[in-house]
Amino acid sequence: MSGATTTALDTTETTRRAPAFADLPTLPDRDEHHAWDVWGRADEIGTLNLIGPEQRLAAARTVRSGEMVSLTLPLDEPDPGLFDERSCYRHVVEDTAAGHDDRLDEFYLQGSSQWDGLRHINAGRHGYWGGRTEHDLATSDVLGIDRWAEHGFGGRGVLIDVAGHLAARGTPLAADEPVEITSALLDEVAGAQGTTFASGDVLVVRTGWTEWYRALPAEHRARLRGTIGSGFACPGLESTKDMAGYLWDHEFAAVAMDNVGVEVFPVDRAKGFLHRRLIALQGMPLGELWHLADLAERCRERSSHEFLLVSGVLPLPRGVGSPANAHALL
Repeated sequence: MSGATTTALDTTETTRRAPAFADLPTLPDRDEHHAWDVWGRADEIGTLNLIGPEQRLAAARTVRSGEMVSLTLPLDEPDPGLFDERSCYRHVVEDTAAGHDDRLDEFYLQGSSQWDGLRHINAGRHGYWGGRTEHDLATSDVLGIDRWAEHGFGGRGVLIDVAGHLAARGTPLAADEPVEITSALLDEVAGAQGTTFASGDVLVVRTGWTEWYRALPAEHRARLRGTIGSGFACPGLESTKDMAGYLWDHEFAAVAMDNVGVEVFPVDRAKGFLHRRLIALQGMPLGELWHLADLAERCRERSSHEFLLVSGVLPLPRGVGSPANAHALL
């Protein structure tokens, strides 16, 4: 079916290329919808199936000036990292007869601006994307992030600048509070920007968190390390089933944000875990810790929040995640 552009408030049946969220089957013993049969149980790229030649050509037509804007932090940021178990890499430079070689030791692929792959999160005992088991992942290369690299990770990006919209309204977003970004707010911002959505878009949402974190004094940043499970708070998408349905029914190929984990922190267990719903059950890539300040400024200047997004995912067999290596072409 056609991937024609729809408004932010109107995703109609005539534009749909996948079943509606409400029509997806549920897990045997849980009222959680899964999309494991949409592209077949053998599928390994999830919602990237929504990006094909038609969507890439449409994305290319958004380029006006040819300017390229980086969407990622330096590899050694956030500094320090927020997870105790994710130490910063050690950069080793070795002399050679002709000059130098170098390597990274203890390099966590999800330590900076990154993508969560389909090996990252499971749906409990129901397994990973497509119902794969731990045994499947241990004995094969299935669901490695290299599958995304082989397919190619790029298409039309749309920035929803929540931070900019709320600041302009006089109600700036507090980067250290658990503010839930609802589907209604996403629609409000999209409408104010004049932004429309199309099937296969990569949704990019700015909260301003990385800008806030980088501006903190070093001692304040140091105090935040290791607090993810104990007191850490930041804005993000609400983690409800309704949000999962909104993202699926708009047929976004991926979601990337500039906060720590896409969804709001701390996670409200009563509402559920959006990572589990999106990655394990819907096959949707999630990008975290992106740097979006420069992109937001350029989008405001050109009065357009659409762009060609390209992301150089690592061709790493069995890879769980990858640095985003992402750019916007404007």
